[in-house]
Amino acid sequence: MTISAPAPPRNFVRDRDFRRLLFTRFSAHWGNGMYQAGLAGAVLFNPERAADALAMAGGFAALLLPYSLVGPFAGALLDRWDRRKVLIFASLLRSFTILATAVAVGSGTAGVGLFSLALASEGISRFIGSGLSASLPHVVEEKSVVAANAFAATWGSVLAVVGGGCAIGLRALTGADDAGSAWVTAVAALGGIGAAVLAAGFTRGLLGPSTVDEPSNPALAVARGLADGAKAAWRTPSVTAGFVALFAHRAAYGISLLVTVLLMRNHFTAGMTGLGQMAAFAGAGILVAGLLTARLIKLLGRIRSVVGALVLAAVAQLALGLPMVVPAAVLAAFLVTGAGQVLKLCVDSSVQLDVADEARGRVFALYDTLFNVTQVAAVSLAATVIPDDGRSPGLLITAAVLYLLGAAGYLLAVRKGRTADKAPPLALG
Repeated sequence: MTISAPAPPRNFVRDRDFRRLLFTRFSAHWGNGMYQAGLAGAVLFNPERAADALAMAGGFAALLLPYSLVGPFAGALLDRWDRRKVLIFASLLRSFTILATAVAVGSGTAGVGLFSLALASEGISRFIGSGLSASLPHVVEEKSVVAANAFAATWGSVLAVVGGGCAIGLRALTGADDAGSAWVTAVAALGGIGAAVLAAGFTRGLLGPSTVDEPSNPALAVARGLADGAKAAWRTPSVTAGFVALFAHRAAYGISLLVTVLLMRNHFTAGMTGLGQMAAFAGAGILVAGLLTARLIKLLGRIRSVVGALVLAAVAQLALGLPMVVPAAVLAAFLVTGAGQVLKLCVDSSVQLDVADEARGRVFALYDTLFNVTQVAAVSLAATVIPDDGRSPGLLITAAVLYLLGAAGYLLAVRKGRTADKAPPLALG
């Protein structure tokens, strides 16, 4: 598909409905960043609690696996229900679970009880994220989808980083114990409330779905969500290839994240302040990627942009990650996160432009499901071999190799897709 010149942000920011969807995303992402940073502080950097690498892997599972359970169902519902209503009720329900989590943190709850609340809250968050992505093509013209998605996703990610920074700053005021962590976590509920209020301003039906490709039986519609998403993705070579690249990135990123947290806590003893610095540089990388991605796609094409991002991430891991010193690590965070954002925006645009609207929600649901399973699996495997202080050159080399394998797999999937497109039809009869 030919990519037209990227539309200037002012072209779609002028649109009232796009702005409302954008601010809904901002509120939700700020709350996500605040919640995740608050919960990480409560579990990983709380003097009243202790967490080793395996416990951290459990925490990542609680934060990332929920959508693996609800994604197939959410995808079918996003392609069946009015997405405006989904955003309103899911945002309010998320705020309720955040407040419940805050109460649990304040009372000293740990283990299964705390992780179950995190599981519920993050599962709803993934539901909201897929709804926002599936709704975007309804508020901008098709020619502006790539640029609008880059703009919205990038600034949404920046707001998540800002939310994390707010959590770190508030934690300095409230204290690092259970009571202080509870207050930090509770404030994150404001993000969901704000998102619900903003989403309520949309006209009913405006966000889609335009058509409903579902059986009349709701239970059957929900049950087939994952299978339909997989079929729609498989029929779209650009999406299939993008999934291969994203899974390699997410596995590598998960390994790097575990190494970083342990280094900051046990080797550099930089704690939440060190992670805050890493998050700031990562946020800068996301912002730069958002400004450049649409232009990169226009200049290089989607394929070269994806491969270039994966290779850049591999080089950054080896050249800047392996020394394991703070200045190089923060620069690596900038490059790796920026490259990952370029990759994600390329794949997002494939789903939004190449998949029919009646299946788009289910493909995004499948996307998030496999995305998170891949990261949790990588973190869990890394947790079994990583030393307590996080110094593991072998794991960082593994992450770099995964990026390169992702680039090779992406090119192979693209080539197979093109070969299939050129194959003559089978003779019948």
